[in-house]
Amino acid sequence: MKKIILACIFILSAHFSFAQDSAVMELDPLKTVMIVEASCGQCQFKMAGKGCTLAVRIKGKSYFVDKAHIDAFGDAHGKMGFCNAISKAKVQGEIVNNKFVATYFELIKEHR
Repeated sequence: MKKIILACIFILSAHFSFAQDSAVMELDPLKTVMIVEASCGQCQFKMAGKGCTLAVRIKGKSYFVDKAHIDAFGDAHGKMGFCNAISKAKVQGEIVNNKFVATYFELIKEHR
């Protein structure tokens, strides 16, 4: 009986760990696409908080991002990473409780 319970717990924990949000989101052609500044909220946008957290700046106001993680787009502490540079991003989503809940997030590659 113990083995069955342990197996069930293992299967459920594996299921929930793979059910996490992914950085790969699909663009919804029916929703508005915004071009925003994206960077580390603490390092570049001087937002309060601990650690390094992905944020966007929309119309001059900064918001932490839910549903997209700072490390999903490369090394945040690299030369052009979010902690050292502000990038442009194409996003879809909405502001809920003073956070930007992303349904789509794509970095725009700048040609230099």
